[in-house]
Amino acid sequence: MLTTYEEALTWITRKMPQHGMKPGLERMNVLLERLGRPDRRLKFIHVAGTNGKGSTCAFLDSVLRAAGYDVGMFTSPFIEKYTSRIQYNGESLPEDTMLGLVNRLLPVAEEMEREYGPLSMFELTTALAILYFATVAYPDYVVWETGLGGRLDCTNAVVPVITVITNVGLDHTDVLGETIAEIAAEKAGIIKSGVPVVTAADAPEALEVIRRTASGKKAKLYTLNEEFHYRTKEMQAGQQSFDFEGLFRNVPNVEITLNGQHQQTNAAVALMTLEVLRQYYALIVDDEDLYTGMKQASWIGRLELLDGTPRLLLDGAHNPDGAKSLVGALQEIFTYEKLIFVLAMVRNKNHREYLRHILPIVDTLIVTEPEFFKAMPAAELHEAAEAEKRKSGVQAMAALEPDWKAAIEQAKRTAGPNDLIVLSGSLYFLSDARSWLLNQTDSEKGW
Repeated sequence: MLTTYEEALTWITRKMPQHGMKPGLERMNVLLERLGRPDRRLKFIHVAGTNGKGSTCAFLDSVLRAAGYDVGMFTSPFIEKYTSRIQYNGESLPEDTMLGLVNRLLPVAEEMEREYGPLSMFELTTALAILYFATVAYPDYVVWETGLGGRLDCTNAVVPVITVITNVGLDHTDVLGETIAEIAAEKAGIIKSGVPVVTAADAPEALEVIRRTASGKKAKLYTLNEEFHYRTKEMQAGQQSFDFEGLFRNVPNVEITLNGQHQQTNAAVALMTLEVLRQYYALIVDDEDLYTGMKQASWIGRLELLDGTPRLLLDGAHNPDGAKSLVGALQEIFTYEKLIFVLAMVRNKNHREYLRHILPIVDTLIVTEPEFFKAMPAAELHEAAEAEKRKSGVQAMAALEPDWKAAIEQAKRTAGPNDLIVLSGSLYFLSDARSWLLNQTDSEKGW
């Protein structure tokens, strides 16, 4: 038996380098069966997509709680502390509760491992979240974010009341496929028979796959710009508003504080999801609570501006679509004399396409690397940046500093009072950087 939170955390996270995520549902289903299928007591809102999953989950969680519902939320990866990925009514999983649940999980997992080999960190974490929600917290709804892909992601072992696919872009191509259609098939794998689907996917090849899958499962599909729309009214730093038009009703002048045009899309997806739940499950959300929840929704590490001088902006853009959204926000919302960009990434990303979006607006790029076993060496990323500069003819200066703390300090020394520093790339880099900048502590980062 484990006796401390630290021991429990070590038991789960020791599996990260070799067994962080293992695609496939067989082990997860066996584990849940041996735990008594606690997932069947819960109402899941299952959210997949290339970008925007976390923010969409944040909008859903905030509105449901504002309306008086008890809400569980499971997200990936966490930014600072392991327990923050499993939340109940906005509060992280208590450490002592986690210890007790891990001790319940441990003998079942060890017995399974003799038959099925090592369980992954993500499988154990997913089971831990289900145990917490089903046997301790008892939420009315669980906002349930996919880890990677969808079809073979272990979160897909549950049957939700509604599924959400935010969008489809090129990311994790080494695992999910090299084309939009292939990746869409993985995301659409969360669609269940008769369970409604909401999506903002707009690539024609992605929509074709999602439509075909939903039709085959007799799952009603609600698509942005078809069954629901939004129109921007205002967009500035820390304040946006839009009008929502849906199949069932219109909601005018919705205000949000998350930054970026893409957050209006995420908010509209969350709104349509809530509207469908009103129709299918008699969800009760008064308009006052809807407006309050939308406005109060927050999500760290997404266009997050830290207090102080020089200004520091954190954003978890880690693929080409994310970079495109980040560039749009930097051009439309923020003002600055010079833009200093500190970039760290992991290996399995489309680095050249990411850099193609970022380099034209950057004055100084400082390339570094995250403390993570899949880190892209800073020297290789710097070489990719120089190659993209030669190809595109942009004039940005590209500096190399493998130590991420030293890279941030270099950016601070370089920045003037009216400049903006952006930290971006890998969420594992943001996890460490945010903890260090705000608390002078290390994070517990990981899947």
